[in-house]
Amino acid sequence: MRTSFEVADIFRSAGPGYRAAHAGHLSLAQLKVMTAIENCRTAALGGHIEACQDCGHWRLAYNSCRNRHCPKCQGAAARTWLAEREADLLPVGYFHVVFTLPAEVATIALQNKALVYDLLFKTASETMLTIAADPKHLGARIGITAVLHTWGSAMTHHPHVHMIVPGGGIAHDRKRWIASRPAFLLPVRVLGKLFRRLFLARLAEFHRAGRLGFFGSLAGLADPHAFQRHLAPVRKKPWVVYAKPPFAGPEAVLAYLARYTHRVAISNRRLIAFDENGVTFRIKDYRRDGADRQRVMTLETHEFIRRFLTHVLPRGFHRIRHYGLLAGSARKASLALARHLLDDAAPSEPQPEEAEDYRPPCPCCGGHMLIIEAFARWRQPRAPPPPTTFARMPAP
Repeated sequence: MRTSFEVADIFRSAGPGYRAAHAGHLSLAQLKVMTAIENCRTAALGGHIEACQDCGHWRLAYNSCRNRHCPKCQGAAARTWLAEREADLLPVGYFHVVFTLPAEVATIALQNKALVYDLLFKTASETMLTIAADPKHLGARIGITAVLHTWGSAMTHHPHVHMIVPGGGIAHDRKRWIASRPAFLLPVRVLGKLFRRLFLARLAEFHRAGRLGFFGSLAGLADPHAFQRHLAPVRKKPWVVYAKPPFAGPEAVLAYLARYTHRVAISNRRLIAFDENGVTFRIKDYRRDGADRQRVMTLETHEFIRRFLTHVLPRGFHRIRHYGLLAGSARKASLALARHLLDDAAPSEPQPEEAEDYRPPCPCCGGHMLIIEAFARWRQPRAPPPPTTFARMPAP
């Protein structure tokens, strides 16, 4: 059920007070995110009038901020991205693998986002590629699409990487496709051990090189001995690598990607109430099963904003990355070879520009909506012409 308020309303109402209370402690990126969300789809960004070419119905549409952290701006971006990814799908089963950082490392990551999140991507992908290339396991080069999430259901800091991996890969001699077992890709315990070793070794290198920053309660970790003591518990316990059952076909892969790739810390549809008690919203408690997993949480408003801003990524940081067969300039050649080995015809080229130009149909008759006037930031549109004028407009 859609609520009558959004994250933007919370920011507009409590944002000024939050900025004042935390002056000097908010990054420029966080301030920009707050402003973008507050201004999204308001007169501050300008907009246009759309009119139906069939029935004459018109509506006012303000421009989106297009900030990647805005709950309202991910639909169009996801459609464009998915149109491009659809052409990458192979006719094989796909697996979902999750690499998670333990809490002791997550606290360091929070103060060193760009460096540690990048390390999470690199070590998780290297772990997958290394174990998959081992003849004892798969003996092939695989492809990976990885997506960074930094939140748990309650918007707590919980950095982890979701990976979508085809069930198989190209043999080292590049002459055959090696398929994985139908319900098994790679052993998670082996993955977890290599992931832990690679990550901790490189994190220690960063510390020795003085590349990690520590502030507040973590300031003491600048000392090498304190740093080693802090990480001692995670050197012994297993690191969580979770492999879900394979998807039921390419359509299920795309449906999953549509939900996960452009997700933000909290969606507007999870909000329940915003009042003097704070912000109430739905969460999933993964320690419970069945219907008990669905819970309701209320946070004081400033705490809600703090948690949301915790997940603002550094400027220019890529939260969706591709590795192996799907990496960079070699992607097209690798996919072409994979399709040849699988005897699969190449799909038609995607048309992402159609997704970018998407406009909802007319709510009255389902007709095509045309832009009849655009107006600049902080401007208001002229009064719309009579409906009969719209009905006579030619089809595009």
